[in-house]
Amino acid sequence: MREQVGNRIKSARIMAGLSLRELSAKLEGIVSHTAIKKYEDGQLMPDGKTLLAFAKALNVKTGYFLRPQNIEISQLEFRKKSRLPKKKLHSIKESIMENIERYLELESYLNLPPQFYNPIENHTILTGDDVENAVEDLLDLWDLGTNPIPNVIELLEDKEIKVVELDTDEGFDGLSGFANEKIPVIVVNKSFLADRKRFTALHELGHLLLNFDPTLQPKQNEKLCHRFAGAMLLPRDAIFQELGIKRHNISLNELIYIKESYGISIQAIMARAKDLEIISNDQFVNFRIWVNKHEDHKMEKGFGEYGGNEISTRFNQLLFRATAEEIITMSKAASLANIKLASFRDQFMTI
Repeated sequence: MREQVGNRIKSARIMAGLSLRELSAKLEGIVSHTAIKKYEDGQLMPDGKTLLAFAKALNVKTGYFLRPQNIEISQLEFRKKSRLPKKKLHSIKESIMENIERYLELESYLNLPPQFYNPIENHTILTGDDVENAVEDLLDLWDLGTNPIPNVIELLEDKEIKVVELDTDEGFDGLSGFANEKIPVIVVNKSFLADRKRFTALHELGHLLLNFDPTLQPKQNEKLCHRFAGAMLLPRDAIFQELGIKRHNISLNELIYIKESYGISIQAIMARAKDLEIISNDQFVNFRIWVNKHEDHKMEKGFGEYGGNEISTRFNQLLFRATAEEIITMSKAASLANIKLASFRDQFMTI
């Protein structure tokens, strides 16, 4: 038990992004940094009062420290890794593990075993054309056609992929990996606008599904995952229908219409047009110059907005179901949701 509690204290500290000395300062002298280290190493066992102090300082429930650690996240794929300091990466990883632990615990109460499978694992990906072909097969196997995907996150959750929205640094775009080697996990930045969240989620889906040729370098894999995300949001047949096979000039009006209809940014639309040779490389370079001239162009301010809602809902749906069926108590539900019991009572209604 001492080792388990110690591991939990360390995980919560890393999740909070605190050093031993910083945590000691937050505890206002109740526990020294050397004592915290002994707790983390399992040399000492904190009493109830000290555990409460840790919970308050680290913004977790006391039950968190008593829950066994049974999750390992593997094959992590961070986007824009260089922009994030190592301390932040560790904090994000611990936050993900804590979220997934609660998710899987809830599913266990409802007897919901993982049922994910990769329908395109037999495709070997070496080129952009390989990605296009894999996407076409995936759209067919998932009965999506070439129409806009109304809700990407809902789609992923329907396909047994755990989606976590993380309230974190703007330098973090997304992440993907497997919990316990078999449960796919996608994490996106909660603060992003819908079109960026959609693209990021599908980029990460690419990391989970695509079977890359071993000769490819990581940078090439990243580009192919970008291609995958763009192709999922705006399939080859769809963009040909919207823009035609070859264009000398494209109006901003057309791009705004596609953005608002398909939930894909103007910059990603133009990248698709370049990849599929609808426009030339020179046209794309000129477009990038135009984008980089003004910050508003980069942010696409005033250039339309996707009206769809991209929010993860499956966890809460399962939580309310388990509570309504009296499989778990309201107190347990609040603990799984990581909120106060009073807050959960305000949200929960039965008829």
